[in-house]
Amino acid sequence: MAEKSGYKTKQREELMEYLETVPGVHITVNDVCDFFRQSGRNIGTTTVYRQLERMVDEGLVSKYIIDGNSPACFEYLGEHIHEDHQVCFHCKCEKCGKLIHMHCDELNGIREHLSEHHGFKLNSMRTVFYGICEECDSKE
Repeated sequence: MAEKSGYKTKQREELMEYLETVPGVHITVNDVCDFFRQSGRNIGTTTVYRQLERMVDEGLVSKYIIDGNSPACFEYLGEHIHEDHQVCFHCKCEKCGKLIHMHCDELNGIREHLSEHHGFKLNSMRTVFYGICEECDSKE
């Protein structure tokens, strides 16, 4: 895929190779930096963030901001760019802070209902359901 920015570096190539191994997975900048550090390659946090932001602008990556306390999540879309318009909702555990990414057709019904009956366009990329995860619930 030709890059719109025309800007190509070794770090960008390495980042793209990594992203191609995790399509549809939500990652943070720290996840990426940890991967490269563990594989003996050092790419700075600022470089990773800058490259991911460029990829967001180019439509290769989606960015999800959950709340003011959590790091942004990124998802590699590649050339397909959610052709099926799949929606991603998020659940955050109020006990352990775990973030669960949900691609769930049933939740599309909520989005459609809000649009049709209330004239409200829900931004699923920023929608977070708060509650208790299964693991924390089983501990109680």
